[in-house]
Amino acid sequence: MEKEKYLAETKKALTPLLAIEEAARCLLCHDAPCSKACPAGTDPAKFIRSLRFRNLKGAVETIRTNNPLGAICSRVCPYDKYCEGACSRCGIDNPIKIGELQRYLTDHEQAIGMKVNDKVELNKEKVAVIGSGPSGLTAAAGLALKGYKVTVFEEKDVLGGWLSYGIPPQRLPQNVVENEIDYIKELGVEFKTNCKVGKEISVDALRADGYKAFLVSCGIQKGKNVDVKGADLEGVVNGVDFLAEAKTKKGEVKVGSHVIVIGGGDVAMDCASTAKLLGAEDVKIVYRRTIEKMPASTEEREYIQQHLNIPVFTGFKPAEIVGQGGKVTALKAEGMFDASTMELAADMVIFAVGQEAEDVKAIADLNAADVFAAGDIVEDDKTVVQAVASGKLAVEKIEAYLTGKSGLDEVASVKEVVK
Repeated sequence: MEKEKYLAETKKALTPLLAIEEAARCLLCHDAPCSKACPAGTDPAKFIRSLRFRNLKGAVETIRTNNPLGAICSRVCPYDKYCEGACSRCGIDNPIKIGELQRYLTDHEQAIGMKVNDKVELNKEKVAVIGSGPSGLTAAAGLALKGYKVTVFEEKDVLGGWLSYGIPPQRLPQNVVENEIDYIKELGVEFKTNCKVGKEISVDALRADGYKAFLVSCGIQKGKNVDVKGADLEGVVNGVDFLAEAKTKKGEVKVGSHVIVIGGGDVAMDCASTAKLLGAEDVKIVYRRTIEKMPASTEEREYIQQHLNIPVFTGFKPAEIVGQGGKVTALKAEGMFDASTMELAADMVIFAVGQEAEDVKAIADLNAADVFAAGDIVEDDKTVVQAVASGKLAVEKIEAYLTGKSGLDEVASVKEVVK
């Protein structure tokens, strides 16, 4: 039963009638602040207008033309921070449910087998994309549509990067990720899994094979280690590893009965919800700052607290993990703002305190003019929609390089990332 809860998508989709009614609330703003606020340039004002006048085909075309990961973004984008937060209706009542409308349209696209972007003749240079996360997938699709021969190299056996290994299925079902990747494959993009560039094959070897440009989009999927006494006890796990194991094994993982999650971001929220949905009797979150400073999206935090009844203890940091017989028995925490102390019983402690990138220098020559970067390793705002925007920018800059056009001073290169 717990596995079914974990695998089931939490948020229900809008019905056709509710979608049309929601679109009818749009004020059809001339300046379209919602579209201006979308990092990926999905243009919600245009697709909502089309939906409002029953032009579903036109609405889907707007989304898919502007965002190759439209179905994914409709589920995981923090809309309250971007388009919905900019919606003119915020000053009247409630913003248009742009994310839910986008999901309705992309679900409709999938249901009827609609295809917007047709494969073009791939008669231009070969480009290697290193990493199959959202920025790499976006860039691969964009380059293929321009006629470039793109190969995506992925070191793991499942494509999608953080989409497949980090975001739990109750927020992002794996079949949605696979559908988006299949769409990109149909554009002529080739994928090679279990192939780590810099280890199994070098950039120099790829150059010798005819590749003219390289995009490093390997993300930051490595969880940070925490120096806390008792961190080596059985039952202490890294949040990134926990989420990856749970999703790749479709929920067939063992969780404790009393779980404590350390952290305040979306990864921490995902760890907490995953543990709870997989059967943990008691889950608690411990966060070092105030609730207002939590980087997790408001929607995710409300889901955790109001729907799963998971308490959040703010203003505490871990001081020691207590164990017996080599196994976790409790977490001792101390106050960040005063001399408070706290001890919580636990048989599992999950650290979700941030991620870091691997050594990018081991992948490519940082001073090479043909090497570019996109995604989390160049963005401060590490969201999927921002990664899409980064991937789209990479397409422009790679084409500018390959065609000898101006604008190279704006290129996001690896050497700008690694100081």
